[in-house]
Amino acid sequence: MNFRHTMKVRRTVTAVVIASGLLLTVAGCGGGDDGGGEKNTSSSAPAKDDSGDGKQESQAPQSDTVLAEVKGQDGLTLAITSAKRDGGGFVTVEGTVTNNTGKVWVAADWRSDETELAKNAGSISGASLIDQEGKKKYLILRDTSGRCLCTQFTGGVRDGNTTQWYAQFPAPPDGTTKVDFQVGAMPPASIELSEGE
Repeated sequence: MNFRHTMKVRRTVTAVVIASGLLLTVAGCGGGDDGGGEKNTSSSAPAKDDSGDGKQESQAPQSDTVLAEVKGQDGLTLAITSAKRDGGGFVTVEGTVTNNTGKVWVAADWRSDETELAKNAGSISGASLIDQEGKKKYLILRDTSGRCLCTQFTGGVRDGNTTQWYAQFPAPPDGTTKVDFQVGAMPPASIELSEGE
């Protein structure tokens, strides 16, 4: 009996997360294209992937505020520009990654080791939020077909380019305002959570 109740609650939470993710996707696709080259990007990413001709352009205005920035091996820089709680019980973290490695970066070490997320190669699916005070780790959300609610770096990021990313996690308890964002071999980045709109 308890198992049935638990499964019903899980299905309800999953449906809310998927609906919220789709709503964010539709909202992120509102900008028009200037007629330039077409680029196939992940259907769940709110940011435009590398266009191949220099700097990235965002589909939505980006905040100039950088909550945290960490540098990894070989010249990779991760910046976090937003970490907001959303009404559906999840946290959306957004930022940029800058590739100064001297070669195309494909995010191979940023993908998850979980078998359920194995189809998300070249993504930020291995990211997590760590609540040090509550001693809890929050893994990235995924839909029912095993796709992470995160950016996939389709085609990689060319050397010298910066691209945007996002990742969604279950929300820590309301009293938790500070968490560490961790992905791959990058150092942890401490960030403050803000309330969404």
